[in-house]
Amino acid sequence: MKTRVLILGAGFGGLELATSLSEALGDEVEVTLIDKGDSFVFGFSKLEVMFGRQSSREVRLPYADFVKPGVRLLRETVVEIDPQARAVATDAGVHETDYLVVALGADYDLDATPGLALGGSEFYSLAGAEWVSKLLPDFSAGRIMVGVCGAPFKCPPAPSEAALLLHDYLSRRGIREQCEISLAMPLSSPVPPSADTSAALLDAFAERGIAFLPGLRIGSLEPSRNVALLEDGGELPYDLFLGVPKHRAPDVVIDSGMTDDGFIPVESSTLETRYASVYAVGDVTTAGVPKAGVFAEGGARVVAAALISRIRGEGDSPDYDGRGSCYIEFGSGKVGRVDVDFLSGPKPSGAFRPPSELLVAEKRRFGSSRTARWFGT
Repeated sequence: MKTRVLILGAGFGGLELATSLSEALGDEVEVTLIDKGDSFVFGFSKLEVMFGRQSSREVRLPYADFVKPGVRLLRETVVEIDPQARAVATDAGVHETDYLVVALGADYDLDATPGLALGGSEFYSLAGAEWVSKLLPDFSAGRIMVGVCGAPFKCPPAPSEAALLLHDYLSRRGIREQCEISLAMPLSSPVPPSADTSAALLDAFAERGIAFLPGLRIGSLEPSRNVALLEDGGELPYDLFLGVPKHRAPDVVIDSGMTDDGFIPVESSTLETRYASVYAVGDVTTAGVPKAGVFAEGGARVVAAALISRIRGEGDSPDYDGRGSCYIEFGSGKVGRVDVDFLSGPKPSGAFRPPSELLVAEKRRFGSSRTARWFGT
């Protein structure tokens, strides 16, 4: 009987895990990959949609194009997870497995910030980015606030990217002088693990007249007065609020009993949960690394190596090193990069590569290489 591996979620982690298992084991293993969506979207593509550089149709990669030996991808909605029994119920039936990997990502909790759903516009989902793309052309003057409503959140540089690209967008329209841009977040700096990256972003903000407001916790929005209410009692006025909602694991994961404080705790070196033969990768975990696709991908490779070793009865597999590179849009047609290491040293560290046109091409290759690897296009 073939070993069964059930992967929940076809994001960076799920796609890479299924691909790695297929490459190593092919039809020797029975891999089932489940996702309720019909397509994959790179996180950085949402900024392309937000500023009208690509349509939502153009950035979608259909799951129908994901075809790998030994893998079946099912479009189903997970409704119950029993990690003890390694059984998962979906809207189409029940799946039992030898190894379970939860890679369902993080959901956006708009209700956790009262007023956000009515008084602001989130840009972290594809639908939200598309909505903002329709709002921006009608905005001609006033205060735009990019507000992070809680931490941790996906892709820590993304709010800074949004502010810098917003400057470019308003400048192209000839209305930048009539607009104020501010970025408010609970973090002390734009990218805390890398002082050089944060300094470069702060310099870019200063050059463009973008106000950076660190260490602020937004408790709610009051749409009737167009103000963000801070947890310390302060207020921040705005005319357009572009929000990053608070994150948490999907309800079905929380209901399973696997989470602590909103996410699944895992052993950072192995991505194992407290349940036997159950792993978790990516944004749904507290793995000690940022919630970003490149770290979900790296974690998936570690889990793949562990499963291959266990299935073949081989020795130990490599531990997760918590390293990854994030590309950062600085505007003006340039991209920077930060290479971060979260687990091998006494504290997280990051090396910064200044923005350049060469890194624009490198970022493009990053996306195209994953597209080719996972979807064959």
